[in-house]
Amino acid sequence: MSLGHHGYCHGMDFDLSCAFATSLQTPDHVAIAESLGYRRAWLYDSPALYPDVWATLVRCAERTSTIGLGPGVLIPSLRHPMVNAAAIAMLAEIAGVERVAVAVGSGFTGRYTLGQKPLKWADVVVYVRALKALLRGEIVEWEGAKMQMMHPDGYGAPRPITVPFLLGAGGPKGIAAARAEADGVFMAGSLGVEGFAWQSQLLFGSVIDEGVDLADERIIAAAGAGVVVAWHAWYERGLPMAKLPSGAEWEAAYADLPSDERHLAVHDRHLIAVNDRDRAFVTPAVLKGLGAVYTPAELRGRLAGMAANGMTEVAYQPAGPDIPGELERFAAAVRG
Repeated sequence: MSLGHHGYCHGMDFDLSCAFATSLQTPDHVAIAESLGYRRAWLYDSPALYPDVWATLVRCAERTSTIGLGPGVLIPSLRHPMVNAAAIAMLAEIAGVERVAVAVGSGFTGRYTLGQKPLKWADVVVYVRALKALLRGEIVEWEGAKMQMMHPDGYGAPRPITVPFLLGAGGPKGIAAARAEADGVFMAGSLGVEGFAWQSQLLFGSVIDEGVDLADERIIAAAGAGVVVAWHAWYERGLPMAKLPSGAEWEAAYADLPSDERHLAVHDRHLIAVNDRDRAFVTPAVLKGLGAVYTPAELRGRLAGMAANGMTEVAYQPAGPDIPGELERFAAAVRG
């Protein structure tokens, strides 16, 4: 199996893309991803943890020429719709509108790190509709007043600006919102849904050699964040932690913290690294049990199953100290 033009995987009906817990080095990593044949780079938008997503996307655009770029996912409560509209227009002007896609969500890390719950999907839909109308150049009413993108030539891409929108959805309400207002879905840990021509699936973890020692610190560093994000998701949604490997023990490690500050420690280095409280629970057995490590053959089998369930794009998020190496290993494993 080999990567085709723009990261399309021959023999499998999906594109190979990547995602990043955005850092100051992300523009370098996106340039490497482009050279390795990745189709698109999605950058996370969690201001309490990562650098500004739009500034970083523009830096990526200036370092690359073909790879697609977009935020994944924007959270409406973080910015006024005019702010995001102007940012989309700037990225479209610098990168070329054909390279830009936008994913919007109700909030996971971007809200939980602020001590807030996800937004209502009805509010997300209203926001996306306003954002798309602004990009078309229309007058939009927001917060009881009318507004319009008024950027003259040289101050942003001319309207209308048409870019695809995905919704970061997983549950039935989010899926319904995506069917009503989006071009696709941007998902994590889902079995897939029918009816979307564009279904991007996040995948965490690290490619390993057969028989490797899973206690190796490189593997712990590269794959551990993919374990911890599963605990984060269950914990924040109030699901029984005991159903996850070492989940109850992990939860107990945070029980001594004040409830109104616990989220600050829980999300420390979310999808970046394994923090000090997490480290004791990221064991070889847990790495295997939560699927955070996989041989090339195991990866290809997993991707084939995801594609059979509707995935059209895998967005691999590397972690650890060697992001370029993780990107290269993943791409090589997909090629077989």
